[in-house]
Amino acid sequence: MGKLYCLMGKSSSGKDTIYKMLMADKDLGLKKVVPYTTRPIRAGEEEGQEYHFTDKAGLDDLTAKGKVVETRCYKTVHGDWYYFTVDDGNIDLDNNDYLIIGTLEAFTGIREHFGKERTEAIYIELDDGVRLERALFRERQQESPKYKEMCRRFLADCEDFSEEKINEAGIDKRYINDNLDTCFEEIKKDISQSF
Repeated sequence: MGKLYCLMGKSSSGKDTIYKMLMADKDLGLKKVVPYTTRPIRAGEEEGQEYHFTDKAGLDDLTAKGKVVETRCYKTVHGDWYYFTVDDGNIDLDNNDYLIIGTLEAFTGIREHFGKERTEAIYIELDDGVRLERALFRERQQESPKYKEMCRRFLADCEDFSEEKINEAGIDKRYINDNLDTCFEEIKKDISQSF
């Protein structure tokens, strides 16, 4: 029986880098679940890689077809941005293990949909000061930096990943990303032992 691993953490905690490392690891053989979003594509992103990019009408259509597993709406300075997971026929937990990047809210929705025995949290932590430095560096690389949105997202993480919500989600294991290689190896070891 396969598992769906949900990689989570506050913005700029290193989730994307760790995700890429886990996906590239041939020993793990993880398959990708690509989440969906209505937010604009960022510089360097590609459709179907980090996300499937759509609009509100696309979300509404998938919802009407009963394919949306969970959805979150963020009130940004640029309007409402939706992020969501879709059971689009590409998830075969009878034969494969999968990895997706998400939030606590996404994880609980995914766990409810696929079952507790088939879902597992990978929660990444990093010092807030280091995260803020990384977020600012990343935003400066964008063609049109959105600093207000970066700040909103950073502050929203304090609420979205509060200790209370982490505990409510039943997450008891945390991976500290103050050394990328060490953090990756610890996650890899735990995933390998759960096979």
